[in-house]
Amino acid sequence: MSSVSLASPASARMPSVQADAERLAGRLAAEVTAAGAWRHLEAFQRAADDHNGVRAAGTAGYDASARYVTRRLTEAGYQVRVQRFSFPDSVPVSQIARVTAPDPRTLHPLLARFSPATPDGGWRGRLAVLPEKAYGCDAADYAGDVRGHAVLARVGGCDLARKTELAAAAGATALLVNVDQQPADMNIRSTVRPPAVARVPTANLPRGEAERLAADAARGPVDLFLDLRGRAVTTDSYNLLADTPAGRADRTVVLGSHLDSATEGPGLNDNGSSAAMVLETALRLAPHRDTVRNRVRFAFWGAEEEGMIGSGYYVGQLSDRERRETALVLNFETIASPNYARMVYHGTGAVPPGTDTVEKVFTDRFARRGLPTVPLEFDGRSDFAPFMAAGIPAGGGSAGYNHLKTPEWQRLFGGTAGELTDPCYHQTCDTLSHLDRTILGQFGDAMAWATARFAVDVSDVGTARGR
Repeated sequence: MSSVSLASPASARMPSVQADAERLAGRLAAEVTAAGAWRHLEAFQRAADDHNGVRAAGTAGYDASARYVTRRLTEAGYQVRVQRFSFPDSVPVSQIARVTAPDPRTLHPLLARFSPATPDGGWRGRLAVLPEKAYGCDAADYAGDVRGHAVLARVGGCDLARKTELAAAAGATALLVNVDQQPADMNIRSTVRPPAVARVPTANLPRGEAERLAADAARGPVDLFLDLRGRAVTTDSYNLLADTPAGRADRTVVLGSHLDSATEGPGLNDNGSSAAMVLETALRLAPHRDTVRNRVRFAFWGAEEEGMIGSGYYVGQLSDRERRETALVLNFETIASPNYARMVYHGTGAVPPGTDTVEKVFTDRFARRGLPTVPLEFDGRSDFAPFMAAGIPAGGGSAGYNHLKTPEWQRLFGGTAGELTDPCYHQTCDTLSHLDRTILGQFGDAMAWATARFAVDVSDVGTARGR
């Protein structure tokens, strides 16, 4: 990020507008609390408990969560709009993997979305392990004896689509990826995008199982049986949108988070924590609607876990004028992580003008409360991505998901270095019981403060965008 701020000096803003913004921001920040959001989290937990333990897009658990959000918003006087969409999806049918020799045992793969299937009756063959420092992102990584074998690669280095293309070109018949997470038995489902490039059956393995396979292969041949099959489906889902009745539509502030969970768990931190706080912010802002100068749109995105489908659909449906009239988007992910880091979205390089101003509002608010922060790069992994691609400034933050806590983060925030900020990321244990109320409340304060501030004054963001 350039060292030259794009924001207008504070002195250039109208004193009365700035005072009004500070007044509403302070009031809303005091009224939005972790206790208030916790009631919504309890409702999301019930939605998961009553519907097979998940709240993923296209499931009854998601519908139950959406009904709760709609009811609470309606009771507060909002008109809720349902924005429906459909998207191609893939569901696992068989996820079986076994070592048949020399040390027979069962493995626990997660089939990648859009993965091709192994042959009818499964596949039997030998394992080939890529060199230790290879990610499987270059053709040279497959220079060994991989033809006709199942290849074991490391996560990272490039996207999964490139790994599958290169593995197929080298003649491999399957791709197994070491997900390389803590703890050793943690696994996370991946997606091959675009689906058309998926060439070989592909699945992730927990780090512990993958490392044991690699150690066995270093001593001699390892034989496998794989039965990896998925089914193509079309999933129907929807976003929920609610606007403040007052405020300029040509300076719309979007406050959003995704409402859906991953398909592997109830998603109370990811991303029920943020959705609950967005809802609480909307409810607490409702009595102050007459002080809002810029329209605030509260958004609950569907199908984020499938690749920001809901937010992408929303942005794609905006007219050119509506895009220009969107002043900024505030986006939050996993704001109640138990081993948290206090992270604020930070852009380096090509980010929409005004983004650094949004970042500064958050860092200043935390600093005012004596709470240190660290930057979180805009990595394209959440619902800010479609907005930024459309040139709309973005900001927000996260308490961490599958980030490994560093010693420096431990010094700043406590917790345990060397462990994930959220050890239940995309797991069945992502329940109400593992959330941290303290960081939830701190992010709630910052969310409320920034929302109210921009609901009154976006002049510095707008100036940065050349308005």
